[in-house]
Amino acid sequence: MNNPVPGETPKAGGALEGAVIAVAGAGGPAGHATLLRLAEAGAVVVAADADPARLAEGVDAARFAHGGATVIGDTVDLLHLDSAREWAQRTEREYGRIDGLVHLVGGWRGSPTFADTDLADWTLLHDLLVRTVQHTSLAFHAPLARSGNGRFVLISAAGASRPTAGNAAYAAAKAAAEAWTLALADDYRKAAADDAPPPAAATVLVVKALVTEAMRAQKPKAKFAGFTDVHDLADAVSRLWTTPTEEVNGNRLWLTQKP
Repeated sequence: MNNPVPGETPKAGGALEGAVIAVAGAGGPAGHATLLRLAEAGAVVVAADADPARLAEGVDAARFAHGGATVIGDTVDLLHLDSAREWAQRTEREYGRIDGLVHLVGGWRGSPTFADTDLADWTLLHDLLVRTVQHTSLAFHAPLARSGNGRFVLISAAGASRPTAGNAAYAAAKAAAEAWTLALADDYRKAAADDAPPPAAATVLVVKALVTEAMRAQKPKAKFAGFTDVHDLADAVSRLWTTPTEEVNGNRLWLTQKP
């Protein structure tokens, strides 16, 4: 695989050869699938997670599956803005560009009823689902614009649009993360010169929930209706760079039925 050249636009036509894409929260199943797919497409993948063991597992799997792929793992505490900025600056300095940030930091807390909601769950989810989006978007905002075809990708949940009683904290956090991402999209829209497309795009991929092969094996009779397979999510992520920036920016792409 060719190393990315500073200032050179990654090849179009489906391949991501030469693109440099950062993946936040890469240690989970969705992160592992995304690392595999992006490496397969030829991207230089810079992965981060707070759990070094899970991160190393995903990085090693992607490297093994795609010999010669550049997949780098870095333990980054995205709850601190300075750490996120240092990660972005280090990545751009080393590879000369950043073409994407895929935000996969997740977490869930729920309650039997609305009245049973524990506000400690909100505190946790606010950090995981909102604060990390704020920090990565602020850190990667300028590098993605400099790319000329950058993508900020948030993975959200259908519950943000139709919250249920027991998911108040989770749905509210996801809705806040979506709003923040769409504000970033508006900034990119306003940065476009004349009739030119935005210099980068911020977008939201919406799922009901994610499913893995391991989950299917544990519950072979379960239908997982409306769930998105993590590999299908990874495919959807990889296609975002071959869709025109103006069609991606500020949009929600539904990978499940709208509520």
